[in-house]
Amino acid sequence: MTTATAATAEPAAALRPPLLMSEADHTRLVALAGAIARRNPLVARLLMEEADRAEVVPAEELPAGVVALGSRVEFIDAATGESRTVQLVLPGEADIAQARVSVLSLVGAGLLGLTEGQSIDWPTQDGRLRRLTVRRVVEAAPNEVAAAPAAEG
Repeated sequence: MTTATAATAEPAAALRPPLLMSEADHTRLVALAGAIARRNPLVARLLMEEADRAEVVPAEELPAGVVALGSRVEFIDAATGESRTVQLVLPGEADIAQARVSVLSLVGAGLLGLTEGQSIDWPTQDGRLRRLTVRRVVEAAPNEVAAAPAAEG
């Protein structure tokens, strides 16, 4: 068991596991956070916090099992006990009926950068924390990751 050694402004930050993110996803995430800062300050702040603490690597060095844009991820939401499989996408591609979840949603933002087996305590819209646990990640095919502008939202 490890304990957090850095003091944080928000106690929940100490409960967040290490993240790994491709340079491309990091760039998109920062641009998206800036684009939505006025409309959705909570998600924008959370995205920037995640971007700031992520280890950023070239896309070709991102190992299998890391949740990235375009990935299909099976996770458990401890609040409901349900297992769900979703694809993490840019906002313009989101379609809940097709299980395509935007990275700008709280669930999408919380899953990005996690690896199989990791859990994160992540806020809900009403401020409570819920634990999301990644069970399995299937990497997206290259044609599934859109080359859409980073500042969509």
